[in-house]
Parts: sequence; structure tokens; C-alpha cells
Amino acid sequence: MNGKLNIKISKQFKDIIQKYTSGLFEDITLEFYGVKTAKIKELLNVELPIVEVAEESTDFIFLLEDDTLLHFEFQTGYKRADLIRFAIYNLRLHGEYKNKVQTVVIYSSDVTKPPENLDTGSLEFKPEMVLMHSYDGNAIYAELEAKLKAGHELTDADIINLIFLPLMRNDIPKAELAEKSIRLAQTIPDKNKRDACIASAVAFVLEYLNDTEINRILEVLNMTKFANFLARVVEDDRIEIAKKLLKKGLSVEDIADTTEIDLETIEALQEQMSEEDN
Repeated sequence: MNGKLNIKISKQFKDIIQKYTSGLFEDITLEFYGVKTAKIKELLNVELPIVEVAEESTDFIFLLEDDTLLHFEFQTGYKRADLIRFAIYNLRLHGEYKNKVQTVVIYSSDVTKPPENLDTGSLEFKPEMVLMHSYDGNAIYAELEAKLKAGHELTDADIINLIFLPLMRNDIPKAELAEKSIRLAQTIPDKNKRDACIASAVAFVLEYLNDTEINRILEVLNMTKFANFLARVVEDDRIEIAKKLLKKGLSVEDIADTTEIDLETIEALQEQMSEEDN
């Protein structure tokens, strides 16, 4: 596995999540993990300026149906510094959007008891915590496998369990379980749901496994096929960008230079858009 491939995947990570996870999580709540929220409306692509450390960023921000924000974080261990970072981001989100923010930290099975909240004196930060150690990954995997083999449709809870499965208590390492969960996602009959599950599972894996483990999973799961999947995602996005630029009146040559799409494809898009307008 070469370095260039890793960089390409990393750059497309947010795009994949935005495109596929939004639809997968839409109208879902997290009540089956003990978290009371309104239904998820959409995933937000939030880019707030990071002051302290350039590479520190939040995990996922969802807009809920009651117009509150759900700030989602994944952790494989507990550090007070992480809670401080989450609290700072929470305040920034509120300052930017003026919405109430609900922070949920999902701790992997490595964390066996609830960490302490952050109390600075005048400010107390109490995120909701989900301990995946409380969930039996062996039993949940067996249940999901049986459902898919029997041809049954997965529920919303099943889908989320499938994606979060590697974080649960299990008798095999997280990386191995992540591989098994993605293989299981590949057997989902519905193509759109299958693609969304695979993309989301791989994207979440990037949050809690190290580079060596991620490379191993992608190699085992047929990197060529996954790279082609990524390419389709990126190509769809570039086509949409090209359409927007055509509407703004940019030249075919400038659009080709900006999007790296060949001239013939852009000219065909231009002709197609012209016919649709007439």
C-alpha cells in the first residue's frame, strides 16, 4: 500500500461521509444507545478555524429536526485534554450557529467505566457518554449475520450497530472486527444501502484505527474495488461542480482546468444542459 493512496483516501473522507452518511443517518435517533435526541436531519460540513493545534478537528456534527446540533466524537481512551477540546468546539459551534449543542462521546470497549466530566469552576461540561464496552459485539455480529443470510432487511438500529460494531466488546481485535463488519456490509442486498454502509463503515474506521490497521483492512477488502468506489464518488462531485460553473458562464477550457475533467465530457454536459433548458 503506497503513501499516495492513503493521502487520496484521507482527502476524500469528508466528501464520502457527507454524500453517503447523510442519507444513511437521516431520520435516525440514537435512543438504542441510551441517547435521547430528536431525529437526525442532516450531516453538516462544518469548518471552524482551529486556533490551538492545526490538526485538531471535530468528528461529526449533525443538525437535528429540533434545530439543535449533535456533536459526535469517537475515543478509544480518556484524556482530560480531549474533554477540554470538545468543550471549546462546543462553544465555537454555539457561537457560530447560535443553536444548542448536544455533545455525545462514543468510547470504544477499551474504556470500561464512565470518565469524569469537566469542571473548571464557572464552567461545567457534561457530554453524554456511550460506553461500547456495554454492548456484546459477538452477539450483535451473529444477529446481523443471521438476518442478512435470511434475506431480512436491516433496521436503523441494525445499520448503526453494523457501523459501530468494531468499537463494541468482543473477543477479537478491533481491526479484525472492522474487517468482518465491512465484509458483512458487502452482503447487504440493496446496492444504495450497501454502498452507504461500506463507505460509512470505512470512514468511521479511519477515526479509531491506526494507519497500519487501516492499510491491512483495505488490502484484504480489495483496495482496487474500493478505490473505484471512491473514484465514482469524486467523479460525481466533479460533474456537479462542472455543471455549476457552466451555469455561471465559465469557459469549457477553464472548467476543464479547474475540475480536471476532459473537454469532451464538459462539452457533452454543456450540450445536455442546453437541451434541458430548451
